[in-house]
Amino acid sequence: MGKPTGFMEFERLSESYDPVEHRLKHYKEFVHTLNDEDAKTQGARCMDCGIPFCNNGCPVNNIIPDWNDLVFRGNWKQALEVLHSTNNFPDFTGRICPAPCEAACTLGINAAPVGIKSIEHFIIDKGWESGWVVPQPAKTKTGKKIAIVGSGPAGMAAAQQLARVGHDVTVFEKSDRIGGLLGYGIPDFKLEKTVIDRRVAQMEAEGVTFKTKVVIGSKDVPAGINNDAKEFVSAEQLTAAFDAVILAAGSEVPRDLPVPGRELKGIYAALEFLIPQNKEVQQGKANPINVKGKHVIVIGGGDTGSDCVGTSNRHGAASVTQFELMPMPPEQENKALTWPYWPYKLRTSSSHDEGCTRDFAVATKGFVDDGKGNVKALKAVRLEWTDGKMTEVAGSEFELPCDNAFLAMGFTNPVGKLLEAFGVDKDNRGNAKATTDGEGCYATNVARVFAAGDVRRGQSLVVWAIREGRQAAREVDAFLMGSTTLPR
Repeated sequence: MGKPTGFMEFERLSESYDPVEHRLKHYKEFVHTLNDEDAKTQGARCMDCGIPFCNNGCPVNNIIPDWNDLVFRGNWKQALEVLHSTNNFPDFTGRICPAPCEAACTLGINAAPVGIKSIEHFIIDKGWESGWVVPQPAKTKTGKKIAIVGSGPAGMAAAQQLARVGHDVTVFEKSDRIGGLLGYGIPDFKLEKTVIDRRVAQMEAEGVTFKTKVVIGSKDVPAGINNDAKEFVSAEQLTAAFDAVILAAGSEVPRDLPVPGRELKGIYAALEFLIPQNKEVQQGKANPINVKGKHVIVIGGGDTGSDCVGTSNRHGAASVTQFELMPMPPEQENKALTWPYWPYKLRTSSSHDEGCTRDFAVATKGFVDDGKGNVKALKAVRLEWTDGKMTEVAGSEFELPCDNAFLAMGFTNPVGKLLEAFGVDKDNRGNAKATTDGEGCYATNVARVFAAGDVRRGQSLVVWAIREGRQAAREVDAFLMGSTTLPR
């Protein structure tokens, strides 16, 4: 702890944003990192709390008080080393993680918590600017070959860890770029893809081989979120060619909305809108869904829904409305009830600030046909929640103009055909069945086949994917070598 009274002297300072009218004109990142002096001041707010709950609030168990102290003292490079010791990709989490660590901050009991995410963002950006983020190739090779299916944060983290201890790692991705949902899904205004590309370059220098446009499993594996594959490799071919396989293919089946009119044109799963937008920004391929001048309704109140809101506003939509099934949360959480756990409270994203009508406790009843097979309106009803159960409010039905609807209600499970191709057992939610307790962590029922990330735990946060990728790498290394020096 650098300054014993810092938490009493200094107020929390959040990162600044470009004005709304400016950032709506482009798809570039618009968040400004803290400067050196502000970062030092924010690091000084980290208090001598005795038990740093932030460490356990963070899924990768970042050693937060240590690097906060180092930032306060201006030891940027050492702060980066501590940060990287638990997190392979703080440049991802510093931008898009919702920061459960801050919810667990002891200072947050009765004051604004330490701005942990903004300090993390500062450290890693300082590291890249200073040339401190460099490849760390293994000094010796083991001769063992590992295949990783999926190049999202779980697959990337596992690949980097395993390559650094000398294994030959090949990552297979069915899209035409690396990153999973980070690359295709999350808008560029939240995460510019050069941030991913520089990590890919680092990993290639460390010996990781990336193969894009390759679908794994069986020829009838459905496309899932996105499929640019030109090549097919069967599960049998993969297991025969490699000493171990890690399935890290994510949770790709979107939750649908089976209501009358769902088949009408203009109604899409959220990523059918977001992925082509990524491709338009990155490759110049026009998004076939253009909502300029249209009335847009986003169904689902989470991050993906927020991304649809921000993208629609950049298109120039006439109106954007977001529906949430649950009642409106309180603006301020009950800290005595929830701390140090993730609080239940209203969360307003930068995309909401750009223009959006939010409506809570609303259920969609159906879509209205314009007579030509296109959606022209949405029918909905208001809900009342009692003891966790919802009932429709009599006489509350209403209708809104709707030219495009985006379904952003989350994902149910990974593509089942992929798991079936490998013969991997599923849990009761359709995810790959693999334990994280005791011996054989992350191992499936199939010999030499492991599973990590959303394909195992279901849809979750980028930081959980990194955690599982790192831990699965440790288990695979121990399995192949009899012991491991990789951290858990």
